[in-house]
Amino acid sequence: MNSKFYLHNGKNGKAEGGRPWIYIDEINEYDGEYENGDIVEVYNHKSYFIGKGYINDKSKLTIRIMTRDIDEEIDREFFKRKFKCAWDYRKTVIDTSSCRFIFGEADLLPGLTVDKYEDYYVVQISTLGMDQYRSIIVDILINDYQAKGIYERSDIKTREIEGLEQKKGFLTEDFDTNILITENGVKYIVDLENGQKTGFFLDQKENRAAIHRVCKDKDVLDCFTHTGSFALNAGLAGAKSVLGVDVSAHAIECATKNAELNNLQDRVKFECHNAFDVLSTWSKEGREFDVVILDPPAFTKSRNTVSGAKRGYKEINLRGLTMVKSGGYFITCSCSHYMSEEMLKATINEAAHDAHKILRQVEFRTQSADHPILWAADESYYLKFFVFQVI
Repeated sequence: MNSKFYLHNGKNGKAEGGRPWIYIDEINEYDGEYENGDIVEVYNHKSYFIGKGYINDKSKLTIRIMTRDIDEEIDREFFKRKFKCAWDYRKTVIDTSSCRFIFGEADLLPGLTVDKYEDYYVVQISTLGMDQYRSIIVDILINDYQAKGIYERSDIKTREIEGLEQKKGFLTEDFDTNILITENGVKYIVDLENGQKTGFFLDQKENRAAIHRVCKDKDVLDCFTHTGSFALNAGLAGAKSVLGVDVSAHAIECATKNAELNNLQDRVKFECHNAFDVLSTWSKEGREFDVVILDPPAFTKSRNTVSGAKRGYKEINLRGLTMVKSGGYFITCSCSHYMSEEMLKATINEAAHDAHKILRQVEFRTQSADHPILWAADESYYLKFFVFQVI
């Protein structure tokens, strides 16, 4: 028998509207005994069933709902159904050679991320409740999705909030974790063991394709290039020259290898610089490019640091804009959920004003379709991506 949790009057609207999270201050009382990680039932103050999911009272985010059907059991068949729905969706909306297969709450599997790189999979588990289903997840990936190998990248700090240790390693027999993938016609070596996130920034796949039309015959600067993904897309699109910069020497080494892999090494070059510093120096020297791309890391991961992040985004956009030739193109984005679309627009506008530039929007995009945005969980919306002409 599952324990039953009842929400406070006035604090059940979001959960009833589909949000999969129940915070501790929303819970009024409960019946029955439970252990952290157990499946529990959630009701509103009038004893109306809302859903059931796993609990961990060590976290302020106490219950994560997995089903709205009181009769649905959370077992292997449940995971098989959820995986099939997720896979059918990806096959419909995106190239699945490499893609995000499971996107946590947006696929109604909170605490679980699964990324597919050709025939290899990376699993990331962030919560105690999901942690106990690891063997089921691995079994399904091997038997239903023909995984040649699975690597775990649960080396994330959020596990510590859940009372879990960070964890990484093989979930199958060992294999070479440097995987060759092809995306938008560009080849990459993806390092599943040590690369950022689960090895690669899959969420920018469609945005990388979107820059092709503005890069042909252009001189392009790609800042925060990481392993060169935007730079290489610019090169493949026929850019005259591309320079990618990143503060990480290891990332630059990987990007250079990726350029050689695509026979783009003559036109696509990489240098190790702090983007903030080098943009300031180069703009003072009068250097300009036809296209400037800014793909910075998240400057904020909580509401408490938004004001500082806004200053960071303003500064980097101001410096980037000063280096765009008149009539050229400026590509800028934010991968922080807490930097809202409206706030980012206002910040870019302030930067354009201070740089004495006028922006003409070419397009606005979000994360690729394999990272769907669940409207009932606005945290699933995080990536904002703009292409502007600068006049």
